[in-house]
Amino acid sequence: MKKPYEKPVITKVETGLMNKFGNAPYYARKVRTAIDGVSIDALVQQFGSPLFVLSERQLRENYRKLYRAFAARYPNVQFGWSYKTNYLQAVCAVLHQEGAFAEVVSLMEYEKARRLGIPGEKIIFNGPYKPVEILEQAAAEGALINIDHFDEIADLEAVAKKLGKQIRVGIRVNMDTGIYPQWSRFGFNLETGQVMDAVKRIQAGGHLVLTGLHCHIGTFIMEPDAYAQETAKLVQLKYSIEEHFGYQIEFLDIGGGLPSRNRLKGTYLPPEILLPSVEEYAEKITQALYDHLKPGDFPTLVLENGRAIVDEAGYLITTVVASKRLPDGRKAYIADAGVNLLFTAFWYKFTVEMDRDLPGVNESCVIYGPLCMNIDVLDEGTSLPPLERGTRLIFSPVGAYNQTQWMQFIEYRPSVVMVMEDGTVEVIREQEDLSDIERRERLPEKLQLNSIAAE
Repeated sequence: MKKPYEKPVITKVETGLMNKFGNAPYYARKVRTAIDGVSIDALVQQFGSPLFVLSERQLRENYRKLYRAFAARYPNVQFGWSYKTNYLQAVCAVLHQEGAFAEVVSLMEYEKARRLGIPGEKIIFNGPYKPVEILEQAAAEGALINIDHFDEIADLEAVAKKLGKQIRVGIRVNMDTGIYPQWSRFGFNLETGQVMDAVKRIQAGGHLVLTGLHCHIGTFIMEPDAYAQETAKLVQLKYSIEEHFGYQIEFLDIGGGLPSRNRLKGTYLPPEILLPSVEEYAEKITQALYDHLKPGDFPTLVLENGRAIVDEAGYLITTVVASKRLPDGRKAYIADAGVNLLFTAFWYKFTVEMDRDLPGVNESCVIYGPLCMNIDVLDEGTSLPPLERGTRLIFSPVGAYNQTQWMQFIEYRPSVVMVMEDGTVEVIREQEDLSDIERRERLPEKLQLNSIAAE
């Protein structure tokens, strides 16, 4: 059969086996045939493509490595699993089995944690919007509520009066730690004195008891010294509050924001070179505690890590369904997964691996998704050999913020499976069909096609 015509393309030849960024790009191959011993072929044959795959083994290993880094350096550590990072029940259950509390930021996430069997006293409730009805439930069940603004103080006082008891609370603080832009929209500012105004307001009301301080300085923070500054300022604030108001601050919650071994767009160096180790973060934070805490005082250190735990446990398998040559000469491939599933592709350049080794010289390619939108680009330029139709590409790490931010847009959302520690594979979220999309829709009788036809 006659092959379709392709316009000739002139590609600059570069000799040599190595350059300062690594291997020569024209013959380097990234091939992955299995995830935790389960072949890519078997996964796709059984569960279809596209397919999200999570590794139970990697999830537990990441949690334990991070927890050990802090627990080996400080005697009183509690992790809270960040539900917004990935709130699939199976993911949350694994991390709760490892000892993490639930860290939630909405009514929906609170209800997910409770349905999963997490008691109120093991739920950390953050976020700028907490409806009064869920505040009442959380307070009655003993959840740790971190206050975000003055209106929430009033809401909690009303709840305390209704319940007939004082409510133990924390307050969220924002501060300058050298990270910009500063996350100043959440909580009370330290430098302007707003935090102390909030504490005065809490004490004046008499219905709330301040027991903790919370701060979250941002996301994908690549500077351990920023956490050291945050920790030092929280300790100093703790003692100032205890001295002037008589409260006993029992916990210091430094939030999350630790990076995964992902690669931000615009960076050249690989994550293993660019990013500090987990131990570096733990050392800076715990040393700041020892430098500023009084002898014998060990408030609970709370961390709310998400991305650093789950990201590297997640993979997306997608299949090449077509190829074309763009007007500028670049090769483009269309895959069956797009930014509707891989929302974080707007910020990260993922590792892209093939499920087989293919012959030919690499060239810079664009990988598009299936959406009828020009922004549906999974990778603007990755080096690949000529890909056969049906080749599967594996994107990683993708465990963080994709199942919580994916969109029901144009395409059905696929299955999510977990490769268990014993090598079996469990479906942890079924593939959608039309009934999932239309289940809550209502079609007025006069708009039904059979009614129109009858007229």
